Amino acid sequence: MFKVGSLFAGVGGIDLGFENAGFNLVWANEFDKNACITYRFNFKHQLFEEDIWNLDPSNLSEIDILTAGFPCQPFSIAGYRKGFNDDRGNLFFRILEYIEALNPKVVFLENVKNLKSHDKGNTYKVIVEALEAHGYSYKTEILNTKDYGNIPHNRERIFIVAFRNDVASADNFEFPNKEKLTNTIANIISSDKVDDKFYYGEDKYMYPLLKESMKSKETVYQWRRQYVRENKSNVCPTLTANMGTGGHNVPLVVTDYGFRKLTPKECFKFQGFPNDFKAPDGLANSHLYKQAGNSVSVPVIQRIAENIKKTLEGLKIEPSLKQTELQG
Repeated sequence: MFKVGSLFAGVGGIDLGFENAGFNLVWANEFDKNACITYRFNFKHQLFEEDIWNLDPSNLSEIDILTAGFPCQPFSIAGYRKGFNDDRGNLFFRILEYIEALNPKVVFLENVKNLKSHDKGNTYKVIVEALEAHGYSYKTEILNTKDYGNIPHNRERIFIVAFRNDVASADNFEFPNKEKLTNTIANIISSDKVDDKFYYGEDKYMYPLLKESMKSKETVYQWRRQYVRENKSNVCPTLTANMGTGGHNVPLVVTDYGFRKLTPKECFKFQGFPNDFKAPDGLANSHLYKQAGNSVSVPVIQRIAENIKKTLEGLKIEPSLKQTELQG
């Protein structure tokens, strides 16, 4: 079974997608303490709760695939557009050091779609040229969850899949095809009454606007500070890390019990996490909203991972057998 190591693991969305596709997760790395709590609640393999700059890649087990959903803020329209001038942007160069040390057969990268256009394309150019310089060929696609994950969630992300040249050419790999969206918002939103704290009652100052604007149970709305926006495409708008904390990023729904915001569990379900994915007791909802918003769409990852596996198996590439001892 092909072995996977995961950087910037978050709560494990990429890891779960690869596991579902038949890969063996050997280790993962995440720095956020609350994300680590959720991760350990759902996975049994080794998690290094460590700054990526302090973790020594030479002490990690040999792997076949290195994944990294590295922080998107430097490349996001919502960010400062600093790219590699932002300290967080330099994390990509740290990823290169892991590639040099671990020499994986495949590198899987995920980021916001604006990565490709940032700084007139220069940021993306640096990334792919660095991969080529390290002996990898690559393919890139921007995939939307609603088109490739059968989840009613409008979430576009860029994926870079790179193959080590002595293993395979990226030309042997294909991203998954579009599929028809059959899941609906009703499949994800709970029909039961949830905790009262998620509802907006008549005592809330925005209630009259909610009552006037929110009519359909088939869509997800957003409170935009002074008005309500209806997402008429009948999919959930892109979930963000600061949803649920107020402002203009709160996704809202109409239910038999009133107007309310999405629960953290529903947010994870809009990311394609299964019903048995667990939230640790005692972890604040604000942390769970952040974790869901920072995560990835599991079914999209799984479909890409399945095609990576198909490529390696089709070329009769053997998984790594050598297992070095974990340190740290």
